[in-house]
Amino acid sequence: MSKTATSLELTIGDRPSRTTNFEWLCKELRSAILEGRLKREMRLPSTREFARRYGLGRGTVVTAFEQLHSEGYLEGKVGVGTFVNRLLPEDFLQAKRLKDTMPPSKKRISAVPLSQYARRLGDPPHTQSLPPRAFRPATPAFDLFPLELWAQIASRRLRRATVALLADVDPRGYLPLRQAVADYLGSARGVRCTTSQVIIVAGIQQALDLTARLTLDPGDPVWVEDPCFPGVAAMFRSLGAKIVPVPVDEGGLNVEQGRRSCEQAALAYVTPAHQFPLGFAMTAERRLALLDWARRKHALIFEDDYDSEYRYFVRPIPALQGLDRDESVLLAGSFSKLLFPSLRLGYVVVPDRLIDKFAAARFTMDRHSSVIDQAILCDFITEGHFALHIRRMREFYAERLGTLQEAVRQQLQGVLRLDETEAGVQAVGWLGQGLNAEQVAAAATNCKVELAPVNRFILKKKRAEGFVLGFAAIGRRELRRGVDCLASLLEQQVGRKRSI
Repeated sequence: MSKTATSLELTIGDRPSRTTNFEWLCKELRSAILEGRLKREMRLPSTREFARRYGLGRGTVVTAFEQLHSEGYLEGKVGVGTFVNRLLPEDFLQAKRLKDTMPPSKKRISAVPLSQYARRLGDPPHTQSLPPRAFRPATPAFDLFPLELWAQIASRRLRRATVALLADVDPRGYLPLRQAVADYLGSARGVRCTTSQVIIVAGIQQALDLTARLTLDPGDPVWVEDPCFPGVAAMFRSLGAKIVPVPVDEGGLNVEQGRRSCEQAALAYVTPAHQFPLGFAMTAERRLALLDWARRKHALIFEDDYDSEYRYFVRPIPALQGLDRDESVLLAGSFSKLLFPSLRLGYVVVPDRLIDKFAAARFTMDRHSSVIDQAILCDFITEGHFALHIRRMREFYAERLGTLQEAVRQQLQGVLRLDETEAGVQAVGWLGQGLNAEQVAAAATNCKVELAPVNRFILKKKRAEGFVLGFAAIGRRELRRGVDCLASLLEQQVGRKRSI
């Protein structure tokens, strides 16, 4: 493409009085290029000619040209002159915007090779809608969280903050929060631990990820409750572990069945206080059997204590960790499940012999969670607000559970049976014979009801048809609307079944 000299005319009278000649010249040239008055690849006059034509110092023109060259608007060629660049910085910005808005199906598929870990990962979950719909499980009523109180504590904490709050902390977390967690677990959950054993993490999922990375190599067997939360199995698969599904019944994890399936497992994942999703509590006999197996096989137990605080008719069941005398149990809990999901703070209590390894792994992964958020949570706990919130939520959740149970009795008698529910934020409902949970769940999306069939949580042996019905995050009216929709869908399915 030929290079031609420009006939650009700049009006010196347009320069604001407080703007230097250098600033004015840069702005005028930049605008002329972007508006097309200076065409791409046009040659500019020499700096000497430019300075003479506009009554500027040559040094000013040289400096302006150099500035625009560094920004990507001009290019200079020795012995030839200075030209407007063929590609401008805005071209790259515009290309990025177009790429980001392009539908995924239209984007060029990357040929970059992926690791085995990446290939084992599934698709990311979809963002959930607000407000929660009937019957979304595993969700707290964060609309009832005392947000104004939290904001007051946060404001006070920031007003009194010192520079220490802005610095890095121990990878195990903010020390006062770890002390508060240790005190709480000792009094409320029967946990035997010191402050040094408490490590603050981003939630139970990160605690499990750290545990798996530190204790499992690819191919190592791990016991996993069947059924279980899908993210647990997905995490173990992503790390290359060999999943050994162990069935769960009314007594919790069947330890004998686990031993028959794989005696030499390196790790066992359990939810003994309130099995997810079926809701059973592990019996004392099986707890002792599990601890005995771990002691004899030098295995570890990961105790997921995700919502044990919410028991409505009896005191919370003490943690399995409190029975451990051989440093076999790691206990993890989540404040995100108890307060609000975006908090992303939890804890893991680890045996003394693993403290340094967990601290090193956390430092390598992401150093630590937000120190300011940890300090705010610490104040929320130590000032008594956390305990009060848990008591209030027990009352609300028990009331909402009662609403669900009453609505099911009135409208779904004979087609859906609710298990006895004494704890947690969801209940399990079993369908009558011949009804298909997946078909009903698919139809329920049309009336904006979320149904989670039990068999979606199964690893191996399918169970009877049923649903995991969340109730904690859903108000009375929405719960009744959900039951109305479910009754209508089940009536249609029963009618079709009879007509066949």
